[in-house]
This record gives sequence, structure tokens and C-alpha cells, in this order.
Amino acid sequence: MKPSIWILFAAMTAFAPAASVAAEKPVSIVLVHGAFVDGSGWQAVFDTLSKDGYEVLVVQNPTISLSGDVAATERVIAKAKHPVVLVGHSYGGMVITEAGDNPKVRSLVYVAAFAPDAGESVASLAEQPVPAGESGAPLLPPSDGYLLVDPLKFPTAFAADVDASITGFMAAAQVPWGLEAVKTPISKVAWKAKPSYFMVTTKDMMIPPTFQRAFAKRAGSVTTEIDSSHAVMLSHPKQVAAFIETADK
Repeated sequence: MKPSIWILFAAMTAFAPAASVAAEKPVSIVLVHGAFVDGSGWQAVFDTLSKDGYEVLVVQNPTISLSGDVAATERVIAKAKHPVVLVGHSYGGMVITEAGDNPKVRSLVYVAAFAPDAGESVASLAEQPVPAGESGAPLLPPSDGYLLVDPLKFPTAFAADVDASITGFMAAAQVPWGLEAVKTPISKVAWKAKPSYFMVTTKDMMIPPTFQRAFAKRAGSVTTEIDSSHAVMLSHPKQVAAFIETADK
């Protein structure tokens, strides 16, 4: 009697090697995106961190108001099973500076981000003159209380080292950034009480590298620099994941 093909298949799969996934780490990582995009930009970083054994949670910020984004982040922090490494990209740095005051947060990781002090807002930080040889974000004038990046300049300014088919779509699918989020000053400054880490993107055309270095120095952050555009989580996801993991040492 011939064995069933399903029995043979079951026998083969029973001895197939399982995907390599590390044992679960006693730390959760919460990823906070910035303006004009959503949490899906973290996917490759998410995959690497998850494979390395971390519980990884992704915040979806409305980017309408700072208070709303902090509240969204707080809700995700509350869901984490372990102490949290809180990671913010770009405007997400404003959010984690305020939300990082949560006692569940162990450390902060700034990725090409704003790292404000008390009383500072994105608007006030953006008033500083852009250093010679560097570029600021090519924003369109406000419309109905929101900001967007000039779609024609978005691919080069936001992600010059990412495939043009991706950045072209990102430019068309921008999430409007509320002026309330831009103008609201920070009241809590988590980096004054908790360890912080900062990845400076040296080819950034949204937040000048000189600004980033100044933020990192003021916060006393452990700092690394990478030859990348602003969208470093898309162009160098493995390096970003590895840097985030240093905050769990």
C-alpha cells in the first residue's frame, strides 16, 4: 500500500529547519515615526529587531497635534510587555522627548531627529539659520492649518538614497503635518533624566546634520554618524536596528 502524499509531506516538514529567531529579550522597543509619513516606514527595522528577539511595537501618530501624538505613543507604551526603549525619527524626536517621561521608558533613541529642550518647538528650532553647505526642509506654505513637503523636491530632500519608485509614491502619499504639532513647545524633557542615543544622518536635507549634532551634544547622547539621507530607516535598516539595540546594553 502506497503511503499518502500528505503523510510524506508531513514527515518532510516535521524535519524542516525552523526559521532562526532569537529568544525573547526582556525589553520592548517602541518605534515612533515623524512627519509626512506613517509607521510603515519602520518595516525593515521592525523585521530585524523582531528576528533578534525583541517585542517591537509601532506607533501611528496622527501628526495633527503634539499632545495627540504623545497620547498615541503613551497608549502603545502601555501595551508593551517589558521596559521600553523608545525610538523617534525626525519629528518623532519631539514626541519621544515628551512621552519618554513615562516611567516604563528605559532609554531614548533619536534617529535623524529633533531633540528639544523645555519650551522649544519645531517652529522655534526651525528659526535657526541653516548652516552653510546644508539644507533645510523644502516645505510648501501652510494650507488649512497643515504643512507638506514640496512633492517635486520630496524624493531628493527626504530620501535621496532610496529607490525613486518608492520616494515618488511617498511624495504623493504624504500625511499632512498639523501646525499645532509644529508650534507646540515641549514641557517634559526625558533625555535629562534617561540615557539617550543619537544617530546623525550626514546627508540629511530635512534636519541639517549640524543641528542634529548640537541636539546630541546637548543631550549627552551616545552618538553615531551614518552617510545617509533623512530616511535612514529605509536606506540603512540593518544599521538602524543595530544602533537601536545598543540602547539595550
